[in-house]
Amino acid sequence: MASALVLPVDRPGIGWLLAGLAVTFAVFLADRRSRAGAGPFTWGNAGWAFLALALLGMGAVRASGWLFVLCVLGAVVCGSLAVVGKRTVNSFLYDILAVPLEALRAVPWAGRGVGQFAARRDGVARRIGLAVLATAALVAVFVPLLASADAAFAAVVNAVIPDLSVDVLVRWCCVFAVFALLVAGACYFLAAPPHRAGAQRPHRTKYGLEWTVPLTVLVLLFSVFVGVRLVVLFGGTGYVLRTSGLTAAEYARGGFWQLCAVTVLTLAIVAAALRWAPDVTKADRLRQRVLLGALSALSLVLVGSALSRMWTYQEAYGFTVLRLLVEVCELWFGAVFVLVLASLVKLRSTWLPRAAIGTAAAALLVLAVLDPERLIAGANLDRAAVGKPLDHRYLAGFSTDVVPVVSARLPEPLRTCVLREVLAGDTPDGWPAWNLSRSSARDVTLGNC
Repeated sequence: MASALVLPVDRPGIGWLLAGLAVTFAVFLADRRSRAGAGPFTWGNAGWAFLALALLGMGAVRASGWLFVLCVLGAVVCGSLAVVGKRTVNSFLYDILAVPLEALRAVPWAGRGVGQFAARRDGVARRIGLAVLATAALVAVFVPLLASADAAFAAVVNAVIPDLSVDVLVRWCCVFAVFALLVAGACYFLAAPPHRAGAQRPHRTKYGLEWTVPLTVLVLLFSVFVGVRLVVLFGGTGYVLRTSGLTAAEYARGGFWQLCAVTVLTLAIVAAALRWAPDVTKADRLRQRVLLGALSALSLVLVGSALSRMWTYQEAYGFTVLRLLVEVCELWFGAVFVLVLASLVKLRSTWLPRAAIGTAAAALLVLAVLDPERLIAGANLDRAAVGKPLDHRYLAGFSTDVVPVVSARLPEPLRTCVLREVLAGDTPDGWPAWNLSRSSARDVTLGNC
């Protein structure tokens, strides 16, 4: 109910964080009461919950729609892992989506619970219903009377209570249904959680030849590639300018996506080897450490090569949201390979999937804190300062996150023209939709365009 009242569905706002806090409190309190205070939550659960709430909290400070959609998706995954806790015997994919998956299964379970509660002999359900009706009647009588008696109180009431139109009521019902399902799914999972994954090792192949030969060939192939094209890989803009008939676009596009594909495929091969390759004997373990360590280290070089190509392309043609997101993904791939190298110390990889998700959520949170649209706008304005073209129409399509940098650095009258387009779709926020970026942008003075 709290989520239905405070959630601004159509825009980022502080209400998203308040809704997340309400869900967290409801699930924690219900589970704690059902277990008489001895709940299953640990510091690991708290860490995932903090990540989820921090991502939702970005709605109070960033106005970018695409960024906040990613934050909400990341919060759902982190929230599910906060409920699940330790690994289950199910797949990792189930663990990161456990709460949404269990939500529909929880409907008949919650229905039976409501029926048993309503049928209690002490009549608690009837008393609660009477209390709610009496409270609603008193509020309906006294609030209009007090509002008509004092203009200041009337202004507070109008700010807190939205216009009860059909659209608002439908939105409340939809949000209530979604969040009720999420809470029910979390409680359903906690009431009868699946078995936890034990310490038993996964089934591994008996012989290492089918792993040694392909991995060795792959290591040699990567080594030759890096050795032959070392100057090309890190030549950057200088290489592009010195190479006859090769533009920056051809340089970047000609290899970036291929290197990304190679990175993803290599990560999958390394994950498969960590899970299924034999490691019984000392020779097996040494072989894994050498081959997978070399493959991961060379993959880091490929990640650096892809980043170098994309940076060259951006310097030549400008910075965009898509290019920034691709760079962040490449950095995350590099972080995962570093985690792989760490796992080779003891050859234990059961913690890797969650660590990879944790680094992805942390990277998204850092990206949101750094304000990506402001970074992109600032980088494009830096290019314009040295005589390169500026796509002001692209700047005008951003959210109010770019208002401070555009207002400070873009000359008039282009500054006002861009800011007017940025603020064109701005509408007043109710208090649940309060957002620092939009609120600050409304204080900017505009000239003539």
